[in-house]
Amino acid sequence: MMVRAYPIAIASPNDLNGLERLIQEGEINPRDVIAILGKTEGNGCVNDFTRAFTTQTLCHYFATLLKLSSEAVANRIAMVMSGGTEGVLSPHITVFVTTEHVSPKTTNEKRLAIGIEQTRNYRPEEIGTPTQATEVRAAVHRAIQKAGIIDIADVHFVQTKCPLLTSARIAEAKGRGRATVTEDTYESMAYSRAASALGIAMATGEISQDDVNEQTILHRRNLYSTVASTSAGIEVMHDVVIVLGNSETSASHLCIGHDVMYDALDADAISRAIGSRVGVERIVNVFAKAEADPSGAIRGARHTMLTDSDISHTRMARAVVGAVLAAKTGRSMIYVSGGAEHQGPPGGGPVAVIWNANGNEG
Repeated sequence: MMVRAYPIAIASPNDLNGLERLIQEGEINPRDVIAILGKTEGNGCVNDFTRAFTTQTLCHYFATLLKLSSEAVANRIAMVMSGGTEGVLSPHITVFVTTEHVSPKTTNEKRLAIGIEQTRNYRPEEIGTPTQATEVRAAVHRAIQKAGIIDIADVHFVQTKCPLLTSARIAEAKGRGRATVTEDTYESMAYSRAASALGIAMATGEISQDDVNEQTILHRRNLYSTVASTSAGIEVMHDVVIVLGNSETSASHLCIGHDVMYDALDADAISRAIGSRVGVERIVNVFAKAEADPSGAIRGARHTMLTDSDISHTRMARAVVGAVLAAKTGRSMIYVSGGAEHQGPPGGGPVAVIWNANGNEG
């Protein structure tokens, strides 16, 4: 299998010009698109409809090209849109394409592989609970198998899009006599991200199933995955799963590696992720998680991200980490997602880097 990745700038949440150009030029065959991971320019909070707008636009576009329904497209192509491009972060999508590789593979090195899956739809009262974590665990296992990844150490990034609670969803559960984990819609994003992350951690063997219960989700922050990235949104009621790693079955020109930012200033995580194998000029894209350190301090100095009532701490964290990674890589069209509950150590988060292993080849 040949896997390619195309970072494409977008001028607005419904801008498809860059994608259309690559399709019209024959660079991308729409039938080969397997996943699209993007950053949209909303606030990244409960009422960020840019995520759904971009997803809907892409679904309609591919439905026309592939002569499928929008629902069928959503089942065929894993679409994850993360809201919030604060600071220097630039709105964009990364389109992942898989094709059968006809020529013999020229190297025994493991190269970029991708697998996608999704869970069933949840009831509102299941969001942010061990049930959600268990469903994600199973979906990640299936996606790893689809990617052809044998060694769990070759899994370098697992992205999910997970649901959140709205007032209507909370009311629907109450109408059936069920209670949700919270009635705070913004807090529900953290619960959903946390449960999804713990599901990933179970799938990768970083924690055990016994570690996950109502008392640990959002509370035992020492339980985390070093490869998990979860993004909550109003546009889904299930988890969409994208697994990225390296596999001997892949003939891609690309590789992926990961490390962990131990705090928001840890730019050296980029170097640790790629090692000494390649310079930053050959980076295709960077994917990272960011959060305001829950201790209220970074390297001994107090921060105010958690006490500012005007701006969400997730937005501040994205701006900070986005600037740090942009300065390190010399590029601002990178993926930084806020809210890193159980995704890396408290105050930090996983960082994955895709790079070109064959010079300027695609």
